[in-house]
Amino acid sequence: MIDTSEKTSVLAKVIVVRDDIVTFELQEEGERHGIMKNEVVFIRPSSNPAERLQAEVLRIRGREADAQVFEDTRGIAIGDAVELSSQLLSVALGPGLLSQVYDGLQNPLENLAVLHGFFLPRGTAVDGLDPNKRWKFTPTAKIGDVLRAGDVLGSVQEDRFTHKIFVPFDMVGEVTVDWVQVGNFTVNDPIARVVESDGRERTLTMTMHWPVRRPIPAALLRRRSSMRLYPEEPMVTSLRLVDTFFPVARGGTACIPGPFGAGKTILQHLISRYSAVDVVIVIACGERAGEVVETITEFPNLIDPHTGGSLMDRTIIICNTSSMPVAAREASIYTGVTLGEYYRQMGFHVLIIADSTSRWAQAMRETSGRLEEIPGEEAFPAYLDSSVRGIYERAGVIRTNDGSVGSLTMIGTVSPAGGNFEEPVTQSTMRTVKTFLGLSSERAYKRFYPAVDPSLSWSRYREQLRDWFDREMDPDWTQRVERMLRLLQRGNEVAHMMQVTGEEGISLEDYLDYQRATFVDMVYLQQDAFDDVDASSSLARQKVTFAMVAEVVAHEPNLADKDAVRKLFTRLTGLFKNFNYAAETSPDFKRYRAEIKALLGG
Repeated sequence: MIDTSEKTSVLAKVIVVRDDIVTFELQEEGERHGIMKNEVVFIRPSSNPAERLQAEVLRIRGREADAQVFEDTRGIAIGDAVELSSQLLSVALGPGLLSQVYDGLQNPLENLAVLHGFFLPRGTAVDGLDPNKRWKFTPTAKIGDVLRAGDVLGSVQEDRFTHKIFVPFDMVGEVTVDWVQVGNFTVNDPIARVVESDGRERTLTMTMHWPVRRPIPAALLRRRSSMRLYPEEPMVTSLRLVDTFFPVARGGTACIPGPFGAGKTILQHLISRYSAVDVVIVIACGERAGEVVETITEFPNLIDPHTGGSLMDRTIIICNTSSMPVAAREASIYTGVTLGEYYRQMGFHVLIIADSTSRWAQAMRETSGRLEEIPGEEAFPAYLDSSVRGIYERAGVIRTNDGSVGSLTMIGTVSPAGGNFEEPVTQSTMRTVKTFLGLSSERAYKRFYPAVDPSLSWSRYREQLRDWFDREMDPDWTQRVERMLRLLQRGNEVAHMMQVTGEEGISLEDYLDYQRATFVDMVYLQQDAFDDVDASSSLARQKVTFAMVAEVVAHEPNLADKDAVRKLFTRLTGLFKNFNYAAETSPDFKRYRAEIKALLGG
């Protein structure tokens, strides 16, 4: 959402229109004004002068510039006026962001629907923050205090969150608080005035506008006001397969690639609902409208397991479906990441789920093609790799100006055509992230959910977080997990051998390894998302369950043939499934545990 309070003027004219790319030429007055990359401009179609179509400058060539239009370009003609705003593509930051559903340019969709119905007129924009709602501002800074960019002026209560109000992040040098007031104010009311080092005064409100393509903490890190920290603990998702075998660090990066129908959407919902984070930002980037509507309607009705309230109370949804303009789809991920950085700066732990980065990359491909840039592999732009890295590198752990620690964890889904993990977007993402949760259509077809394939997936955080796991779980936790992964790999190899030779073509020892690996898969890797107990497994319960599974795997049964081995593991699998469905406080929990121990002869 661009701050349009500053006056814009007609300084350029349209000279070329190519789909959503418009080329304009600066007039004589515009040359004196100048233009910058990523500046927002407004096109005024002569066919309807009341419309102001927002666009972003992508490339500048002398007096000419190419801009991507965030609307349908029908009706734009040669010679139409172009207004320059002197502002970069920005979002409004302040209280009132939580529980909102925005489009890629931070227009609240609910407000747009109230004003214009479900079919939105072109060129419509609404304030990203409610200008009429009042918030009780409590200052922490006093008159005479010397502050810097990113320091806390005060706070308001946003539902259960203490929403900090900052000295604007773009403020240069030290400022002195001239006056500050307490009371109930709108986001646009003055709450304080500061004096800069050169004597200029600046009045502050609870709102600031920040360019979405510029990381919020970049300048703060250069000035050493804030500090980037090394991720040292996992983001607990309560999914056994993820937390135990392929952990994601708090402040880390991960991707979930998989073909259509492999369960990406339900896996995202589970991670966003049960992960130990404060704020969740879901970026629906280019997905089908049906999936997005499902997310929008389900989240308000889901119970937040951490607070008992609505899951939507701590969620922001950025919604740009496949039917919306391509340019806005490309901008939506930057909008979501900027909002995430804002809440991280308050000391909150933020999770961003981008679904899907493939659609985002396809939007870049379309724009690059219309700009006639030299294409890379599969016609994606040559800068695809750096663009993917630029997004994921904005994740991380930050110690903020006031000493609080916040994190931003980013998980992107990738939708490769036909499940081909060799395509450019998947490969660029794999080179960037540190956890790769590869979904397989084969496991989904077998109804093995979550359909994360342990033979495809990996996590570099398992070794990085070894000290944390060995301290908080078990002294040799990481080593035991690696042994279990080797067993799963061995079981997969035996399964392939059996496809050729049958059961009779392998030894009893190999068959025992196969049954052990299948047992681990069935009772530990798989979780029932529709069961109230099994849908979420705490770390404490994972520790107990993993120890029991390891005991079964280490057990050497004295059995004469494969049929007896099969019967034993079928019985064990049934007991363990029931154990997973039993609440820890229920009598069934202890009963099934005792039955498993008895079956092992313990």
